[in-house]
Amino acid sequence: MATLTIKNIPEPLVRKLKNQAEVHRRSLNHEVIQCLEQAAGSVPLNPESLIAHARTIRKSPTTTRLTDRTLQKLRTEGRP
Repeated sequence: MATLTIKNIPEPLVRKLKNQAEVHRRSLNHEVIQCLEQAAGSVPLNPESLIAHARTIRKSPTTTRLTDRTLQKLRTEGRP
């Protein structure tokens, strides 16, 4: 395995990484590796397609109106 040295890391970032490592029950080194793996494997977002998708989701259906009565029925449906 290779060794990577990172210099001049801001102290708030180090604290945040240490806290995350503690929550995930990992060493700081393993937490940083996990973060790097996630960042390297992530797919860049296309803002235009993301906005277009959000707009299609946001459109209200023309046949169904969401009312307080409907919401209450959905909340209690299937509960004993």
